Amino acid sequence: MASLSTLIAEDHDGLRRILRILLEEKTPCFVVGEASDGVQAVKMAEELRPDFIFLDLALPNLNGLDAARKIRSLSPGSKLIFLTQNRSHEVMRAAFGLGAMAYLLKSDARELPLAVDAALKGEQFVSSRLRYPSTTVGKPTHLRF
Repeated sequence: MASLSTLIAEDHDGLRRILRILLEEKTPCFVVGEASDGVQAVKMAEELRPDFIFLDLALPNLNGLDAARKIRSLSPGSKLIFLTQNRSHEVMRAAFGLGAMAYLLKSDARELPLAVDAALKGEQFVSSRLRYPSTTVGKPTHLRF
């Protein structure tokens, strides 16, 4: 499978490094850019037009949802995957309303390869802990749209 260009927008340096390693070792993604805030993410999305954009919801200067709104018009072909600690179903619905392909809790980062695979198949993906909140390990869910 061909490599997929990827932008990571996450304000924590350590987590960005972990995500880069996970993506490049476990998926067909290669990281072409890293942003530490929402404004930088929008600018880099416009310049790079990557296949995938991994967005933290709690980015400084411009949160992930607001950044996604801008990115949608600047890089409409990019697949958005949200990474967050936010368990709100309302926020999750807003993310999918902006065209997200996946909504992953950071605590479920091990499911990142499953989310990428689902997005490549045109399916939406939700963190297992959000689909099965009473369990610590649930069956990941793919949703066709």
